[in-house]
Amino acid sequence: MPVLVCGLLAGLWVTKAIGYNRLTGEATFQIEGVPGPDTGPVCPVDKRYVDEDPTGMRDDVKAKFTELKAKAKTENITMCLQDGKRSSRQQQAQFDEYVRRFGTYELARQYALPPELSNHVKGIAADIQPLSAAGWVERSAGKYGWCRRYENEPWHFEYDPGYVNGCPALLPHG
Repeated sequence: MPVLVCGLLAGLWVTKAIGYNRLTGEATFQIEGVPGPDTGPVCPVDKRYVDEDPTGMRDDVKAKFTELKAKAKTENITMCLQDGKRSSRQQQAQFDEYVRRFGTYELARQYALPPELSNHVKGIAADIQPLSAAGWVERSAGKYGWCRRYENEPWHFEYDPGYVNGCPALLPHG
């Protein structure tokens, strides 16, 4: 049953029906405009990173990330969420920064995706730090539904319930 939520997005009041397909876990509404946190507390094992709350991720993905983090803890792995959900606006700002840094859309595209292609915007991606924790997730080979997706991003993982049957081949970059 959908729940009505009102929120202030980009200075405008927006009302949407929020719900999930109970069989597939797919959102039954667009979450691209829902922002994720811009930061979080310092990661306790590596002060270069933060540990965001998984706010804004799809409910099913947030639950699976919370389970993943708890499982890691039982194996003495401290996992920090460096970057999770981003809104289209947050992703566009990051992509624009990469265009400025690297000089062209094509070069920026090797390090970040525009909003319409980003799974951070869809609420199903997590950048996990430190790399020792990311390596633990990768070695699980999808056992928990999380797989590394890009050769050039050892910290970037995406959730899909089908990944419990094994991870797909890595893509060269986002």
